Amino acid sequence: MKKLFSGLCGLLLWQTASATEPNTAALFEHQLPRLHSDTTLDMRQLAGQPLLVVNTASHCGFTGQFEGLEALHQQYKDQGLRVVGFPSNDFNQEAKSEEEAAQVCFQNFGVTFDMAAPISVKGDQAHPIFKEITRQSGKQPRWNFYKFVIDRNGRVTEVFSSITGPESGRLKAAIEQVL
Repeated sequence: MKKLFSGLCGLLLWQTASATEPNTAALFEHQLPRLHSDTTLDMRQLAGQPLLVVNTASHCGFTGQFEGLEALHQQYKDQGLRVVGFPSNDFNQEAKSEEEAAQVCFQNFGVTFDMAAPISVKGDQAHPIFKEITRQSGKQPRWNFYKFVIDRNGRVTEVFSSITGPESGRLKAAIEQVL
């Protein structure tokens, strides 16, 4: 009986571990247009780097977090962290045009980190990057400015809701763990 129990526990541990193994193709095998630009954000160039992935919006009570996200980018970029913003209108808070969204990010808040053109981040219409993030973490964005810390191996290590601001010590500690 003890051997059977031990075998079942091992099987359960293996299934749990394999369910959270990253699908790096789902995260990194994408080329997305950059926000209001003719250039492309090649996610393959980010493979092997720690990431802070954030779904953003231009007209949201949390939009001011762009300033703090830029501060995180400046603080940790020399240690390898890449901050990547993904505008989304899944919560009806995005600008009406990419030009307006770009103005909010780049002019109003001075964002220099990577920003993709708008995509969907939840449900059946979610971009494969966010489907993989949701699969790994068991959490999809419930609002704008959800933050996902991803290690060098493509594993989601921590998820922070909109309420957790970029200046949070918990967020910074999670980032420092993946550096």
